[in-house]
Amino acid sequence: MNLSDELTWRGFVNQTTFANLTDINEPRTFYWGVDPSADSMTVGNLAAAMLVRHFIDHGHKAVLLVGGATGMIGDPDGKKQERELQSVETIAANKAALAKQYETIFVGKPFEIVDNYDWFKGINYLDFLRDIGKHASMTQMLDRDFIKSRIGEGGEGISYAEFSYSLIQGYDFLHLFREKGVTLQLAGADQWGNSVTGVQLIRRLESKESHVFTTPLVVNKTTGVKFGKSEAGAVWLDPNKTSPYKFYQFWLNTDDETAEDLIKIYTLLGREEVEGIIAAHRENPGSRQLQSRLAHEVTSLVHGVDRAASVEKVTSVLFGNATVQELNDTELDELASEIPTTNTGNLIDILVQGGQAASNGDARRLIEGGAVSVNGDKVSESIDVQAPTLIKKGKNGFVLVR
Repeated sequence: MNLSDELTWRGFVNQTTFANLTDINEPRTFYWGVDPSADSMTVGNLAAAMLVRHFIDHGHKAVLLVGGATGMIGDPDGKKQERELQSVETIAANKAALAKQYETIFVGKPFEIVDNYDWFKGINYLDFLRDIGKHASMTQMLDRDFIKSRIGEGGEGISYAEFSYSLIQGYDFLHLFREKGVTLQLAGADQWGNSVTGVQLIRRLESKESHVFTTPLVVNKTTGVKFGKSEAGAVWLDPNKTSPYKFYQFWLNTDDETAEDLIKIYTLLGREEVEGIIAAHRENPGSRQLQSRLAHEVTSLVHGVDRAASVEKVTSVLFGNATVQELNDTELDELASEIPTTNTGNLIDILVQGGQAASNGDARRLIEGGAVSVNGDKVSESIDVQAPTLIKKGKNGFVLVR
């Protein structure tokens, strides 16, 4: 399958400057970047990264940018208020973390990492205004929706720094065109305006053609909310910010309609296999095999196959038929990081210490009412519990005894 067909069926096609979508089938050098506003990408960024992966797999040359310069300003698009500026030290740490994530997601694939701070740090301000700013249209920048909302009645206003963000990003494209032969920028739909600025600069200053290809922002079909949030906040790729277990659960708990879109966007499974998984799921939605496969594939991509297998075993212990005795020490550690953990002792004491009962009397009533199980078996009276044991109260209350 050629690239244009691949991206179309997967749902990656949004706006593009190409007159004919099939023009993307011809390999070229492209760039894609992430600003170091945090020390990790989110699953929202991951959607665009998967787009990048398909371009690489179809023979395009990738230049991946960490925005050390743009990160010092912060993209104002979509923001109602001025961003808080980050320290140089924080930006440096974030850049290193993003570069490491590039290396994980695109492992085994050819790509080059660049930092726009490297070419901005030596630019003279007056030279930049004369050589670059002279060719940027204020009219087009003022016509952008987020600018209108910020400077219009009731808006919070916008600083000159944030207003200039689009020009800074546009210069990235011009610089990479000149130095790396980049003729295409890939981006999320919210970056269309910033990306087109670069196309205009290349046309005005170099009299050459360049292009932009954007992918739609992923939206939860049920809620209509931009994808990538959970009840706990953003879903990060960094295991220290979102644990692999919670990451896996996020995908596992996706609704059916959204999951049918996500398995195309977030996995590398072929069309025939994906359509087979969706068809089987529709026949038996209760099995949630679509969500299970989605969770497995994305967790394996981001955290590795071994870590994905561990969280699957932990999930099966909590919500399936596996027993806690089947877990090795690493998997027990994974489980212990997600649920309350206590030492061995009396069941009543364990329920209280594990936060599943408010008092000894409350624990006793839960046990006598049949609401407590020990390693999958309901109990009707308090017993002494040895390790390792999983105590379960109701459907979602757990205590691990180690």
